[in-house]
Amino acid sequence: MSELLGGDGGAFFGMTVVLFGVAAVATGRAMAETWRPAWQIAPAVLGLAAADRFLLFALFDARLMSAGGFAAAAALLALITAGSYYQNRARKMVEQYPWLYQRSGPFGWRAKAEPQ
Repeated sequence: MSELLGGDGGAFFGMTVVLFGVAAVATGRAMAETWRPAWQIAPAVLGLAAADRFLLFALFDARLMSAGGFAAAAALLALITAGSYYQNRARKMVEQYPWLYQRSGPFGWRAKAEPQ
């Protein structure tokens, strides 16, 4: 596992999941709150993953140019960011347009039924 991640698994978990996971949640929330399109998740995640790799390299002596480590971090951070984005966007749609929409699960909304 250490070979794939380019360094220690514990450092990867602590830095990527805990520290950058919180940053990914905040990024997804901010993008949803400002009505950004979903495609902007990708460049934001690439920036987070690059910063994650650099800090793992600088603080924990991990390999900087680890393709596996970068891909694992980017995939994990993309899941966290997208989850936060879609959850907050659904909440915002229902709060902003309560006469049109109601919640439909944690990531969606649906049109309210027409009154009879």
